[in-house]
Amino acid sequence: MPPPHSFHIGQTVELIPSKFFGAKHGTCVILQLLPNDGLDREYRVKHLGDGHEGVLQQSEVFGEASALPAGAELP
Repeated sequence: MPPPHSFHIGQTVELIPSKFFGAKHGTCVILQLLPNDGLDREYRVKHLGDGHEGVLQQSEVFGEASALPAGAELP
């Protein structure tokens, strides 16, 4: 059984540069927890700097338990 997701929807995380985002740092918000059978959990995220959306693996982001303020909408 794969490990549970470490992050939750609405949580902000810092991006570890990857091919998908053109090796750029920045903050992303978790939009969706994606199912997969691998050990590296996957997330649909939105980059808060440029609005770019994509799928990242857990190993490509890091963060603490931070979330959007109550009532705030995703950008």
